[in-house]
Amino acid sequence: MKLPELEKPDKYVGLYAVDFGDHAGVGFTAEEVAELLESERYSYAKAYKIHRAYPDGTLELKGVPTDTFQLEAGMFFYSRDITAAKRNFRDLVALAAGMAPPCRAKVHLAACGDEKFVTALIYPAEYNDEVSRWLLEGRYKTSSEAEGGIQAVQRYYQRNPDILERQQLFARAHHASRTGEQLLASVGLAVQG
Repeated sequence: MKLPELEKPDKYVGLYAVDFGDHAGVGFTAEEVAELLESERYSYAKAYKIHRAYPDGTLELKGVPTDTFQLEAGMFFYSRDITAAKRNFRDLVALAAGMAPPCRAKVHLAACGDEKFVTALIYPAEYNDEVSRWLLEGRYKTSSEAEGGIQAVQRYYQRNPDILERQQLFARAHHASRTGEQLLASVGLAVQG
């Protein structure tokens, strides 16, 4: 894959490079990559997340499996005490109000049976690194057991939890995503945005 030379390569960190076979493009958002991979026309494309950029224009890329863009990941904070579980829920919602998450997400306070409660944070899997960083930067802490990942979300849904409270979290907008015809019209460009 041959990537174009970039002015200010550091502005592309966190975005994606996409290899279309006959050409490549740099600067796609996660939402744009997901839309391209869901389309029949570009379902074969390969996506790479840009993790670092160096002053000489070199990019550090990490391949992202196609199915990642179709899955949800999550962080789950367990408690045997409803009061502690409610505090976890409130603290997570308050964190999002003060420092918006990197992507759209949902938070549930749920009863899981066995006198166990969970505060669930569920988001698109392609944002796993960013959500982890957001929780660390926001100093979100619980005093209980936690787990995370794609399989954890699947287990959560299989338990059919009793959702006691729910909250939608909205992302901070770093890069505007294009959709539909606007996105498809720009696929041939080596540098997006």
